[in-house]
Amino acid sequence: MPTVEFNIGHKSYELACQEGEERLLRRAAAMLDTEARAILEQAGRMPEPRLLLLAGLMLADRMSATEDRAAAAERELNRLKANPPRIEVPVIPSGIAEAMAEIAARAEALADRAEEALES
Repeated sequence: MPTVEFNIGHKSYELACQEGEERLLRRAAAMLDTEARAILEQAGRMPEPRLLLLAGLMLADRMSATEDRAAAAERELNRLKANPPRIEVPVIPSGIAEAMAEIAARAEALADRAEEALES
């Protein structure tokens, strides 16, 4: 069983973990260390149990806020899946489409005449 060494605040730790979980343990320890160092910068030295408790509570608060945001995003996603936004595509009335086709035909005829005039 592998062991991982890490620091939290002002103390070193060594902890055994399952094979393949070393990276996860190091990441979790780094997150706890970041919170512990922020506490130590503000409050100075304190007993290890209190430091770990405060750092853990700060991480729990952050996780709670993240869970709230994820739940809100999931609700919004479910709402959008249930009621997809309507996309309206404008429809060109047939009269306008016919008029545009007639204008295009006239333009092509004028272009043909212009080419014939240039060739003559």
